[in-house]
Amino acid sequence: MNLKQAKKFLADNQVRYVLAQFVDIHGVAKTKSVPVSHFEDILGAGAGFAGFAVWGLGMEPHSPDFLAVGDLDTLSLVPWQPGYARIVCDGRVLGKPYPFDTRFVLKQQVAAASAKGWTLNVGIEPEFMLLERRTDGSLVPADAGDTLDKPCYDYKGLSRSREMLERLVESLQTVGFDVYQIDHEDANGQFEINYTYSDALNAADRYVFFRMAAGEIANEMGLICTFMPKPFRDRAGSGMHMHLSLADAAGTNLFHDAKDKQGLGLSKIAYHFLAGLLAHARGLTALLAPSINSYKRLVVGESLSGATWAPAYISYGDNNRTSMVRIPYGRLECRLPDPSCNPYLATAAVMAAGMDGIARKLDPGPAQNLNLYTLSPAELAERGIALLPQNLGEALDALAADPLFAERLGAGVIGEFIKVKRMEWIEYSRHVSSWEVDRYLEFY
Repeated sequence: MNLKQAKKFLADNQVRYVLAQFVDIHGVAKTKSVPVSHFEDILGAGAGFAGFAVWGLGMEPHSPDFLAVGDLDTLSLVPWQPGYARIVCDGRVLGKPYPFDTRFVLKQQVAAASAKGWTLNVGIEPEFMLLERRTDGSLVPADAGDTLDKPCYDYKGLSRSREMLERLVESLQTVGFDVYQIDHEDANGQFEINYTYSDALNAADRYVFFRMAAGEIANEMGLICTFMPKPFRDRAGSGMHMHLSLADAAGTNLFHDAKDKQGLGLSKIAYHFLAGLLAHARGLTALLAPSINSYKRLVVGESLSGATWAPAYISYGDNNRTSMVRIPYGRLECRLPDPSCNPYLATAAVMAAGMDGIARKLDPGPAQNLNLYTLSPAELAERGIALLPQNLGEALDALAADPLFAERLGAGVIGEFIKVKRMEWIEYSRHVSSWEVDRYLEFY
C-alpha cells in the first residue's frame, strides 16, 4: 500500500484516529492514538514515546525518544472500535532502527533467511480462556454450564460462548484473517481459533492484533479473555503452537519430502532445522514460555480431564503431543510456545535456532512415537530424552548459557530480556502463597 492508497482507505472507511502500535519486551501492545489529520506524521518522524516508560527498551529517563514509525503494509481497521485504524510501527532512535525493538529483531532474522532465498511460513494456533469475575473476586468460566471433566470439542460449551467468538471471528475476517476453524479446547472456558498461516513477520503482527481484538471484545461483554498460560491448577494450560515450514521463492515447501524414510514427509533441511530447535531447546524455553505461570503448564502430570498436553520433553515424534515438536507431515509443529510470549522475539528465536541447525547440518536422531509421560526417568535417559526447564529461573540460566541467541538476536535485547525476567523471578521467589501458609504455619 502506498500513501495515496492509504489516504483513500482511511477516507473511505471514515477513520478518525490511527493507533500507532508497537510492543514492549513482553509482547504487550503499546499505542498512541493519532488524529487522522496527522497520519503522515507516523510515517515520517514517527509517534514519540518515552522509552524508559516501556518495559524492555533498555532506556533511561535521559535517553532519546523512542519513535514508532508506521509500516504502511500493516494499516488496517480496528473493527471493534469504529472510526479507528491500526498501523504496526518499527522503532527508531536517533533516526536508526532500534535493536531493542523486537519487531526489528525478527525482521533481521527474516532478512537473513531471505538472503538465502527462503521464507519461513508460520501458522499460529492461539488458545485462550473466556472467564468471568464473581463478586467475591474469584474467576470462573464465562459459561456457568461449562463444567464437564472432559470438555474438549463439547458442542454446548462452544455454542454458549458463540456470541463473543462470532464477534471476534468477524473482526478478524474484516482485516483479512482467513479463519477456518473454531473449537472448544480441553479446559473449561478454553477455546482455539485457527487461521491460515503467513510469513513470519505477518504472523507475529497478526497475533498481536488477535490478542488486542479478543481482549477488548470480551471486555465490552463484561468478560475476561485471558492469554495466561495456566489460570487453573487442575485444568490444561493454553498453548500457542507454531506450525513451521520454509518456502523458496516459488513457494515450494522445502520441509516436505515424500521419500522420507521415517514416513514423516520431512526433507533433510527440515530435519536440520528441527535438530536446531532441539539443540537449543533449553535456552529457547525462556523466550517461548516467558512467564512464571508458563511453567505450571510445562509440569509433567495429569489434569482433571486426564490430558495435560504439556510438551515438556526435548524430543519430536509423528503425531506425538507429548513431545516438544510434533510432525503433522511435511512441516513442524513447535508446541513449546504459550500465549504469554512476545511473538516477534519467540519467532526470531525459533528462526535463529532452526537456521543454526541447518548451517551445522545437525541431526535430531530418531522420532519418538510413544507416550513419553509413561516412561520413567531412567527410560527417558536411555533414549537420550531430556526435560525442558521446569521453572523460569532455570530457563533464564539456560538462555544466558546459550550464546546463539545473544549472537543472532542481539546481546542488548537478550540481556534486557534476562534482566527484566530475573526481576520477575526474584519477585515471585519472595512471594508467600496461601499454600505455604496452610502447609507450614503450624507444621513445626
